[in-house]
Amino acid sequence: MPPARSRAVPVRHVPTLSRLVLACGLTALASTATAQVNGVAHRPYLGWSSFSQQTLDPAFLTQANMLKQSDALAASGLQAHGYTYINLDSGWMGGFDANGRPIPDATTFPDIKALIDHIHANGQKAGIYWIPGVEEPAVQANSPILGSDQHIQDILALPHRAGNAFGGPGESPYHYKIDFSKAGAQAYMDSVVALFASWGVDFIKLDGVTPGSYSDDLSIDNREDVVAWSRAIAKSGRPMWFTVSWQLDKDHNDIWSTWANARRIDDDVECEGRCATLTNWPRIEKRFRDLPSWQDAAGPTKGWNDLDTLDITDGELDGLSLDEKRSAMTIWSMANAPLYLGGDLTKLDPEGLRIATNDEVLAVDQSGHPARQLVGGDHQVWVSDLGDGRYYVALFNMNAAPATVSVPWRLLGIPGALRVRDLWTHKELGPSVARHDVLLPAHATQLLLVQRLPGQVLAPPSKAYEAEAATLAGTAQVFACNGCSGGSKVGGLGLGTSNTVSFNEVTVPRDGVYLMQVDSLTLGLRSYLYRVNDGPYHTFNSGGGSFQLPSSSALPICLHAGTNRIRFGNDVSYPPDLDRIVIRDGMGLPAPSVDVYEAEAATLGGTVTAGFSNYFSGLAKAGNIGGGAANAVTFNQVTVPRAGVYQLEIDYATKGPRSLVMTVNGGNARQLDLDGSSFDDPVARVVDVTLQAGNNTVVLGNPSGFGPDLDRIVVSARSGAPVTGCP
Repeated sequence: MPPARSRAVPVRHVPTLSRLVLACGLTALASTATAQVNGVAHRPYLGWSSFSQQTLDPAFLTQANMLKQSDALAASGLQAHGYTYINLDSGWMGGFDANGRPIPDATTFPDIKALIDHIHANGQKAGIYWIPGVEEPAVQANSPILGSDQHIQDILALPHRAGNAFGGPGESPYHYKIDFSKAGAQAYMDSVVALFASWGVDFIKLDGVTPGSYSDDLSIDNREDVVAWSRAIAKSGRPMWFTVSWQLDKDHNDIWSTWANARRIDDDVECEGRCATLTNWPRIEKRFRDLPSWQDAAGPTKGWNDLDTLDITDGELDGLSLDEKRSAMTIWSMANAPLYLGGDLTKLDPEGLRIATNDEVLAVDQSGHPARQLVGGDHQVWVSDLGDGRYYVALFNMNAAPATVSVPWRLLGIPGALRVRDLWTHKELGPSVARHDVLLPAHATQLLLVQRLPGQVLAPPSKAYEAEAATLAGTAQVFACNGCSGGSKVGGLGLGTSNTVSFNEVTVPRDGVYLMQVDSLTLGLRSYLYRVNDGPYHTFNSGGGSFQLPSSSALPICLHAGTNRIRFGNDVSYPPDLDRIVIRDGMGLPAPSVDVYEAEAATLGGTVTAGFSNYFSGLAKAGNIGGGAANAVTFNQVTVPRAGVYQLEIDYATKGPRSLVMTVNGGNARQLDLDGSSFDDPVARVVDVTLQAGNNTVVLGNPSGFGPDLDRIVVSARSGAPVTGCP
């Protein structure tokens, strides 16, 4: 089962905040909050966090190592490009003082004030980590609260329960919830922040915050904690950046954006032992899936979307190719996300350092104009409108085979580009009319600064089709939805071939490429498998931050003149809830140039089974492959327009070496020796295959040994040339 919420979600009943908050009302609170305008967060910060390296070396977080990191940041050249924060993550604390406040471990941090003074002397800022609630030792000590006649146990919620997402069940949760309607509760938070301020802390990360952090338990509900911490920061008189974490529920962004400078919209980017490196491409790709849900929520007055650590300066240890590192840096920058590196700054990789210190790309991050996704799917386009006739435009190839990615300028509402500059190569590409095309390697990006040509392009007409008015089958049903078009959505999709929603009357005036805007709802990753006019399955891998506020992505599809049918579901795994689709002209966008075939939707033989897997396309994979000729995955309808050599991307997962044996149309068997470090995250292998015009059959198995788990295959033209029209 996924860690996300249930697939059919009725209207959520959210408890109100305590009397402390209701006394003024949320509107009044928003008008008086100072956290977002405290002089530290008009632009996203740049720096470094200890956590990534801690996932590889649990003993890394010490005062001695933090001194080295501070000195390395200054000496590396990073600081000259704006990287100034040194943030200590979880593990610095060793106990509590006489007033129940967290204090450092005397062995690993013998003098935290001296450490922070050193950081400041280097011209940097110091960050620290803590969590909502009160931990067991402070509760048992029942210490008096500074500035109050209350004690720790006087401010706890009754009955005792978890105070954050890390707390346990029952009345002894170790992390205890604070009741902010009680006298002394705000004073306790004031005293904790005052202690941090006395050390010289410039940044606080509050972790395990709910609703979010994979917790739907509204008996925890840390919204009041966030308000209390923010108020304490203001009272301390010391400007501090305040980030709340992690994978927060967007339904409550009125609190996150009002009382904090940034909010984490994703889970941890690190593998944390589930792969052999700090991170990998599937964990970077997750940010592309979740960000559309939040793209309207960031800015100088709204706070910033935090995508987690940017692990790009540690060579092979990052688990990313150079192209993947540039793509990560690009999407973080287009999102205007805080840029904080991980790893060990004393062992910086020169190539990664060059990526992290590209000032033209850093200007994108600091622009104050977060991007929106213009085109989703396999070949994504993101755009930031700078408001003065200039745009940042980022193109991404999300697949492992080289591909041409295109953006018609009319999609931006402009007739063409007077100037196009590549910000990674620092080259002027000249003016451009009609459409920009670029051939990108695996998981690569191009980042452009575009100056528009004069003139206006009218937006094409569009037509919306509400999911609740479509044809529902199986367990699909209508639910109320606060933020949805028409106030309703369809849930209960997937987990069976018949649990679908079909739009049977999608009408367009001519054959061609259209953009299908999909307004979906989910917390975390989910995936649709959809079919157009009973053709092959297509996959839309989505993400999101709410089951009440839709996320929008636009996918290029081929439709024929007249009436079309589009059906959404997921035979094996969990799709998002669906609000509606909106169809509009593709404005010159080329037809999709790759075809994706999910292993779980193929013919599974013998022992092969399909099931949920979080980071996989379609949110599922096929396992138990091999050990007999019958235990194979057969793709029976691999269709290409003409005979020739094609690129075949095989996405698989294994921990250690395994092999797949491939046959195409019953031809000679071909053994593919594969390797990997995790069954949790897919990796790709691209091979050339000869296919015949029309339908082909591709079989992947292993008659004698164990095969890896199989995610999908992706077929594309060998040259990566764009497809101009629909088949």
